[in-house]
Amino acid sequence: MERLDKLLAATGRWSRKEAKALIKAGRVQVAGERPAGPEDKVEPGTLVTVDGRPISTETYVYVMLNKPAGVISSTEDPREETVLSLLPNQLRRLGLFPVGRLDKDTEGLLLLTNDGPLAHQLLAPNRHVDKVYYTEVDGQLDEADREAFREGLTLADGTVCRPAALEILADPSQALVTLREGKYHQVKRMLAARGKPVVYLKRLSMGPLTLDPSLPTGRWRMLSQEERAALGR
Repeated sequence: MERLDKLLAATGRWSRKEAKALIKAGRVQVAGERPAGPEDKVEPGTLVTVDGRPISTETYVYVMLNKPAGVISSTEDPREETVLSLLPNQLRRLGLFPVGRLDKDTEGLLLLTNDGPLAHQLLAPNRHVDKVYYTEVDGQLDEADREAFREGLTLADGTVCRPAALEILADPSQALVTLREGKYHQVKRMLAARGKPVVYLKRLSMGPLTLDPSLPTGRWRMLSQEERAALGR
């Protein structure tokens, strides 16, 4: 059981102060009844409405971010701008963290949540969750590169990269790369090993979650019910 004002604030739509004001103004109902006050205890999943509109009262939050270049995939850093700095204060107070990391200069899909079990499910090495990236390289990709990715690469430092898919696009300097693991700078290191250094990289999908093409770079939105269902949430 959680305080009603805390559950409303956990949606990311209102601060705790704003949630209390909504409740005191009589704009909130719990299971069809007006609550006594902000301190009323409510079980997550109970029907709560604000101005007659249903509000999710679950304690986990799921945010899709179209990460821009220049910010780091961290919760805090004394020198660098982090992905959490792109969110409003209401969300930043909920203990969100990025599921996996994107390099500072890499753009694209990043899931932010406070759901630790889901993060483990998506990141555990034995889960083999597909991650798809769009890349542009300095050079021309060819069939030999595609075959090298298909067979797997051993990098100069001895790092063994499992087989991956390299789909060369109409412009041979562009491709889609699908990985089933997440080694440090893996896409960049694999393509550099082929003599085709990456000049641009963007993650398009992770498991069943695909970057919303209408979401501008640097912007965020909550996951839809369909997206959450695809993640088993």
